[in-house]
Amino acid sequence: MSKYTTGEIAKLWGVSVRTVQYYDDRGILIPSELSEGGRRLYTEDDLKRMRIICFLREAGLSINSISALFAEEKPESIISILLEQQEQVLREELSERQAKLDLIEGIKRELKELESFTVESIGDIAHAMKQKNKLNNLRRLIVLTGIPVTALQWTSIVLWITNGLWWLFAIWAFVVIPWGICISNYYFKHVAYICPECHEVFKLKLKEAFWTYHTPKMRRLSCPKCGRKGLCVEVYAEKDGANND
Repeated sequence: MSKYTTGEIAKLWGVSVRTVQYYDDRGILIPSELSEGGRRLYTEDDLKRMRIICFLREAGLSINSISALFAEEKPESIISILLEQQEQVLREELSERQAKLDLIEGIKRELKELESFTVESIGDIAHAMKQKNKLNNLRRLIVLTGIPVTALQWTSIVLWITNGLWWLFAIWAFVVIPWGICISNYYFKHVAYICPECHEVFKLKLKEAFWTYHTPKMRRLSCPKCGRKGLCVEVYAEKDGANND
């Protein structure tokens, strides 16, 4: 039967000699023999055990978990459970890292639209990015509630033109005005704006925001704190996160 020294088994599995010695110290890869000179000697079975250890380490399992696994009479009965647990941990870490990556990419995109920026403006963008999902959900809700109103509008127009049923259009006009006021009021209660000059986060009343120029991400407003008039970034408003002035 072939025998392998510490250096040879380390080379075969692409690890350092110190790593193999550490596994011996932890009791998970004890050499089958010692030479007359006291050198560690490993057998083919030890080589197979080393392969399992390397596999589990690459999967992210700790030395303590591997040690506990090998201490079992039938380690194969629990290895699948350990791997499932490790898979869950890795998926959660991947999700967290992906969220951070998405935030960084979003900030980089926003910065490209600015002629100049400061540390404070980066903070504003980061705040907006963190609230992006909530803001998108709010906008999605507004769109969904508008679908039946729009459907009624076009149906009433078509029937008016084709059949002369003008009263259906009158019903739509009667419905759309209070709907528009209610949905707009609801929307502006749930959004706030960041002044790029002083970085104040503030909210608006419906009458103040209704006729102002706006883009999908910004609205031209007067900051209640510094008085600057210009485009302000729209964000989702936390309950206590903005002034009501």
